[in-house]
Amino acid sequence: MIKTEININKILIADDHLTVAFGLKGLIESYFGYTNIESVRSCSKIMEELKSHEYTHLILDIGLSDGSAMEILPNIRKLYPSLHIMVYSAKPAAAYKKAFAKYGIQHYLSKEEEIEATNSGLRSFFSNHPMRLVESTENPFSKLSPRELEVFSYLIEGKSGNEIAAALGLAKNTVSVYRGNIHEKTETKNVAELINLAIAYNMLD
Repeated sequence: MIKTEININKILIADDHLTVAFGLKGLIESYFGYTNIESVRSCSKIMEELKSHEYTHLILDIGLSDGSAMEILPNIRKLYPSLHIMVYSAKPAAAYKKAFAKYGIQHYLSKEEEIEATNSGLRSFFSNHPMRLVESTENPFSKLSPRELEVFSYLIEGKSGNEIAAALGLAKNTVSVYRGNIHEKTETKNVAELINLAIAYNMLD
């Protein structure tokens, strides 16, 4: 049973592009009348805000100033299971379908959408009507697991195996396994090829 009316107490927008966050905030205020909205630019600030204030809705970009939101989604879901989350990104939703399902994210909005579609997506989010994600067998990144997507986000930033292991709290050998899986699933031989593929499929900010 889909809820059609939910309490919207406080909205948090997480995007490292100030213009995007400002525009989205203005859109929500103008079209929906919600004014209790804050914005942050980093993963660390998201966690600080969620701890300090009672938010009911989070609008989240995947790439933030201090890393990928994929890293903190497990903690967010564990600590705030009732928080409504929408991913607002230029990256393709199909590539993150497994992660969305794992972390209970039912709403996605592309930054490429026109104003009418954006309003429609926000309306669905605020009324809690789950999105219907179109199946995609063409995007090679849709094969990656949530953990592999995290490692992928560091690889394309040029991070070494040791740096990735330290950032994610993993053993270096484990990172090597994930890296091998990523190259196998995307049919790439090295990071340069992986980056070129990521560009082709709009996986970079």
